[in-house]
Amino acid sequence: MTIADSILDKLALLAPESIELLDESGQHLGHEGAKGGGGHYQLIIVSPAFTNKPLQSRHRMVYDALGGMMDKEIHALAIKAYAPDEI
Repeated sequence: MTIADSILDKLALLAPESIELLDESGQHLGHEGAKGGGGHYQLIIVSPAFTNKPLQSRHRMVYDALGGMMDKEIHALAIKAYAPDEI
């Protein structure tokens, strides 16, 4: 299982209606943070779990779902989190 597959598997906890994960790690080769092995990702996720939640809470929900991956496998994660009625 790839890191991207693990990320998607963990985010299933949020019951997303749609999810897009882009691995941008190749664009950051040589970057100081990339030396530790953590990848750079961009996430677009739509979930009813985000309804009536402020942006900070939505990001926290994503981080909580990913757990320890934020400490090792993921160096940087750009998040766009939407409720279904915002799309």
